Amino acid sequence: DFDFDINQISITPDREKVVDFSQPYYTAPQAVVTAKNSEFANAETFADLEGATVGVQIGTTSLDAVSQVMQPAEDPKVFNDSNDVVTALKQDQVDAVVVDLPTAFYVTAAQVPNSKIVGQFSAPGGDSFGLLLEKDSELTECLDQAIAALEESGQLEQITNKWMGAAA
Repeated sequence: DFDFDINQISITPDREKVVDFSQPYYTAPQAVVTAKNSEFANAETFADLEGATVGVQIGTTSLDAVSQVMQPAEDPKVFNDSNDVVTALKQDQVDAVVVDLPTAFYVTAAQVPNSKIVGQFSAPGGDSFGLLLEKDSELTECLDQAIAALEESGQLEQITNKWMGAAA
């Protein structure tokens, strides 16, 4: 049981059919992560990733971004969860993975230290994170007001800059 979840959850129309979201509190770009010694480690454009095997998690905005924006010549390798995506990168089953930027920071800092972020790009329609609640939750409006107050006071920007700004 929980009242709400704050956990890098992307607001999508399909998800909004079955749950409530607060107003967005952060919009994340997508990131491409490769091994530092990969032949694709110096890629600067999608064309530079031509021939790369890309890994991505099923059911994510990252998969939508790969399919709709990157449009690789080969279909990406799709994995059941984020752990499988990370394992694929570690074991050289893929040349690159696409995840949202906050996840990319964690992947490169903690999960695959010999990896690097080679680029960022916007997801189709943006990739905004919101607090997740039960459908028709009585708390949704209250949380929207709290996020709006944080935004109006400048605190939301301060939090974002502290934890994401310099690196992003």
